Amino acid sequence: MVRHRPPLPTHHLSAYLSGRHLSRDVTASLVVFLVALPLCVGVAVASGVPAELGLVTGIVGGLVTGVLPGSSLQVSGPAAGLTVLVYEAVTEFGLPVLGAIVFAAGVLQLAMGSLRLGRWFRAISLSVVQGMLAGIGLVLIAGQLYALAGAKAPGRGPANLAGLPGLAADTAGDSAALAAAAVGACTVLVLVLWRRMPARARFVPAPLAAVALATAVTALADLPVGRIEVNGLLAVVRPPGTGQFAELAGPGVLGTVLAFTLIASAESLFSAAAVDRLHSGPRTDFDKELMAQGAGNAVCGLLGALPMTAVIVRSSANVQAGARTKASRVLHGGWLLLFAAFLPEVLGAIPVAALAGVLVHAGAKLIPLKSLLPLWRSHRGEALVLAATALAILATNMFEGVLLGLLLAVLKSAWDTSHLHTEVTELPGAAILVRLSGNATFLRLPRLLETLESLPVGRSIEVDLTGVRHLDHACRAALQEWVARHNADGSGTVRLSEPAPTPA
Repeated sequence: MVRHRPPLPTHHLSAYLSGRHLSRDVTASLVVFLVALPLCVGVAVASGVPAELGLVTGIVGGLVTGVLPGSSLQVSGPAAGLTVLVYEAVTEFGLPVLGAIVFAAGVLQLAMGSLRLGRWFRAISLSVVQGMLAGIGLVLIAGQLYALAGAKAPGRGPANLAGLPGLAADTAGDSAALAAAAVGACTVLVLVLWRRMPARARFVPAPLAAVALATAVTALADLPVGRIEVNGLLAVVRPPGTGQFAELAGPGVLGTVLAFTLIASAESLFSAAAVDRLHSGPRTDFDKELMAQGAGNAVCGLLGALPMTAVIVRSSANVQAGARTKASRVLHGGWLLLFAAFLPEVLGAIPVAALAGVLVHAGAKLIPLKSLLPLWRSHRGEALVLAATALAILATNMFEGVLLGLLLAVLKSAWDTSHLHTEVTELPGAAILVRLSGNATFLRLPRLLETLESLPVGRSIEVDLTGVRHLDHACRAALQEWVARHNADGSGTVRLSEPAPTPA
């Protein structure tokens, strides 16, 4: 593994733009720019907003979040992981309200970072995070297959899945749809095969190469496929007004704000942890990184743009390209700004089907197919949490699916930690000793009562609780009720000892 020199121990931009690191950072910034460009545009189009808004978020991710402390080398911008949620928000509340939602999410991230809550996101179950990403991937694929064929998706996850057979039939009988599907399919094929190309060719990032080739073929062959609509950068930047901010009081909008906050924060901080493993420089300060993401989202919200997260694809490209300081990610934002200001008409030549192919490929990479079977063999409970979270997101929406995943993870953890051992021993004089040890919680109550109620009638019973480390209220009440019922019929006596006191 290539080891990188640590980033400069200063937060002043002037230090980044001088010295022996500058040439490496400039080169890395160009690579990240080329990776980010098609992804920014593709995420925006898939989210149902103008393509330029994706560039605005990428610019803010470089020029605002890029200069703030937190993580040294990770890069922020619009992410495929929030595409589904943004699309649902735009469909339900409208594009003008999106800015208010993103701004509120940014303010919440700033508050959480100032309260030093960033580190707690590392306590989220990995299975829930993987399930969340897999669910996003499934929804993204199901929706973008329609755009890949030049059609409009009928609705959310279940409806999109149910409509795929009809989409295939309609595409087969429509020459324009077949042309779009061919462009999209070839884009996916280039993305899959690009890593097998010679090293010199691979200097060009795969998403850029795939989109450029698809654009060139479409133009040369004059294929009848849809292209991106271009409005210009200033035309799409529309700050939210007081009316849009007033809608934040609605329960539906408030739930979307919470979903944006939690998912964007989790994705950014998990990305930071992954990027830390790629270089040997200073580790991420998770609280400061959360505040940096919050500042970026607040600015994006005021500009009416998409929400941002740290993106592992761009971040890993930044590290692998030899970046040394934050200057690389700041410069990448500058290149995006120059492109959006002076070459926006280039976007109008890009086929929508090509961007759909990029997102289909990105969605597939979010599904951990290679690790699912080993996880099932070693930790079936974790695999079930992952699968349940993904399917719940596909069947309902992002927020409810993640909440279900978190609930299942908590229940699984509670089940795993509530071990209760029951030992039944025959004593001289026909008495019975029931010795309990471990943690007696409501989760183990059915089996405990089944054991107690199966004991012989008319015998003296002693229930020894001195080995119980924790006895919750439900178990205590059930035991006392069973003792009272057993003693009331006069057939035998039960003596219940108390658990040993917990050490202070």
